[in-house]
Amino acid sequence: MTIRRHFASDNYAGVHPAVLQAIADANVGHASSYGADPWTAQATDLIRREFGPRAEPFFVFNGTGANVVALSAILQPWQAVLCPAGAHINVDECGSPERFTGCKLLTVPTTDGKLRPDDMTAALAKIGDEHSVQLRAISISQTTEYGTAYSATEVRALADHAHRHHLLLHMDGARLANAAVGLGATLAELTSDAGVDILSFGGTKNGLLGAEAVILFTVDPASLKFLRKQAAQLASKMRFLSAQFIALLTDRLWHTNAFQANRMAARLAAGLARFPRLNLTQPVDANSVFAQVPAEYISALQERYRFYLWDQPKSEVRLMCAWDTTEADVDGLLAAMAEIVR
Repeated sequence: MTIRRHFASDNYAGVHPAVLQAIADANVGHASSYGADPWTAQATDLIRREFGPRAEPFFVFNGTGANVVALSAILQPWQAVLCPAGAHINVDECGSPERFTGCKLLTVPTTDGKLRPDDMTAALAKIGDEHSVQLRAISISQTTEYGTAYSATEVRALADHAHRHHLLLHMDGARLANAAVGLGATLAELTSDAGVDILSFGGTKNGLLGAEAVILFTVDPASLKFLRKQAAQLASKMRFLSAQFIALLTDRLWHTNAFQANRMAARLAAGLARFPRLNLTQPVDANSVFAQVPAEYISALQERYRFYLWDQPKSEVRLMCAWDTTEADVDGLLAAMAEIVR
């Protein structure tokens, strides 16, 4: 069976063979449950190698679960987290953070998906007012929902501003690996070294079968095991989640996978630039390409390849490359555009 690779989401991609092999290798005999196994110990050591000795990882099943557990660890029900209006926690998690934390999301409109220190001003003015929800944390996505990446300097500026006001910085790092590759940075340079307090570290979009990690840098880990259990994110057979991270973090597979996805996005962006009627709308910092495509061509293109119409009034589409996207895939999409877009 020949199945075309599409450009709707890096979640469409399959599982990297090394990850499947790691799961199979872990499927031997009996092992202690709930993380008391050698695979989880090894994965924890590898996390600390990448993120620094302070890192305290808790492995979970999915990204929404990671964000809910992470935010639950730092928020009380009368508190709030500030995020961009387009943030995944605000738009794509079905109200899960608000339901399970009891907190409020305060949103800021952005043109590129990024928060800046000045975006905190209005919420900071309400601190101490018992009639107002109290800002406790800010949350940023790396990369953002518009594919843009925060530099280490930008993350540090947000962290420093937050910490001066006794706030915490959460990073939704579903595509942190792609950001690190695009910026030529290490994972630690964009997180623990830059002042991030708690991280949702993504693996599923970068070749894993289904595994993410909540990583604490400054937050007390005492409550995390209880919060993870209440959120239905505690795996009884934890070794199979941990084995995936062993594969991802051994020999820098995370970097290899992200590099390929980013390289294909750059190839796609260069190809789109040759079409006079198409306009790139965001910088291509990682593995996504945003472009304005004349509305009359979108349906015909989507009959060939799946991708998201991101902003219908603007006729803006999102084209996402994955770890398994090939040059032939990109060239096939560009050929289809050459046939359809006049």
